[in-house]
Amino acid sequence: MQAIVQDAYGPPDVWHLGEADKPVAGDDEVLVRVHAAGVDPGVWHVTAGMPYLVRLMGVGLRTPRARVPGNDLAGRVEAVGANVRQFQPGDEVYGRKPAGDGSFAEYVAVPAGRLAPKPTNLTFEQAAAVPVSGVTALQGLRDKGRVLPGQKVLVIGAGGGVGTFAVQLAKAFGAEVAGVCGPARVDLVRSIGADHVIDRSSEDFGDGSRYYDLILDTAGRRSLGELRRALTRRGTLVIVGGEGGDRWLGGFDRQMLRAPAASLFTSQKLQALTAKVQTKDLEVLRRMIEAGKVTPVIDRIYPLAEAPEALRYLHEGHARGKVVVTVAAD
Repeated sequence: MQAIVQDAYGPPDVWHLGEADKPVAGDDEVLVRVHAAGVDPGVWHVTAGMPYLVRLMGVGLRTPRARVPGNDLAGRVEAVGANVRQFQPGDEVYGRKPAGDGSFAEYVAVPAGRLAPKPTNLTFEQAAAVPVSGVTALQGLRDKGRVLPGQKVLVIGAGGGVGTFAVQLAKAFGAEVAGVCGPARVDLVRSIGADHVIDRSSEDFGDGSRYYDLILDTAGRRSLGELRRALTRRGTLVIVGGEGGDRWLGGFDRQMLRAPAASLFTSQKLQALTAKVQTKDLEVLRRMIEAGKVTPVIDRIYPLAEAPEALRYLHEGHARGKVVVTVAAD
């Protein structure tokens, strides 16, 4: 089958369109013919092998263990394993490939527990934008943040992949939402429902004029001190991802080390989130999407042969919402 293949760590140029073995579904897996695949920062970290901590987390020390990159996917079921009862060939599904060869390929074998029926009102490209970013936003607000109606919520990185979902979900949960973004994304963040939009180039959310019950930080560049100054005395900070930092730990030291340590000495809750995409949360998102409460925001769609450009565009910080790769025609 055709696939994007990666044999070494490096910039997006290490990706090339080549051939890979067509997978076979295991007993608890579903073989999906991929129509579209989403691009997220996690894909870049695994491609670059940076920070080095990523390599120690099981992706391979010197070279990538998986030749085909990619997490998010949407497509049609081609075949099911012996133990799979909830799907059958022809079903339209979306979800995430958790390990091994990924979704930038014509076919991928995915555990059934990481898939759900595709929202009926979305195209395959729109559906492929949802799993990682949508579930991350959902778990950050609902599970870690314990968001309640009427609370004041601040989303940092509100114009990005996770951020655009977080703004919409927080509004759906009844919160008053402020979004922090760059000047090029102000109109976008306002259009998806933010009550207040903070242009980071000219405004400081930590100036003491407003305090928030919950801050979801998806951008990874602010210090814990800055973030805590914008929280209420018993507010909650949820850190998503590990952007920034050095080549060894990247931003993960703030997420995995400094935030938990600081939590021991304050009434504020400082938490990190590593989301796990599962059927139950994909189902929650499907219902909200079909009800019109959440809509994926897509900046650009690239053909499979131009997947390296899609990854480069995302990593350079240009994307307004999500970037998606089309793998097969509908």
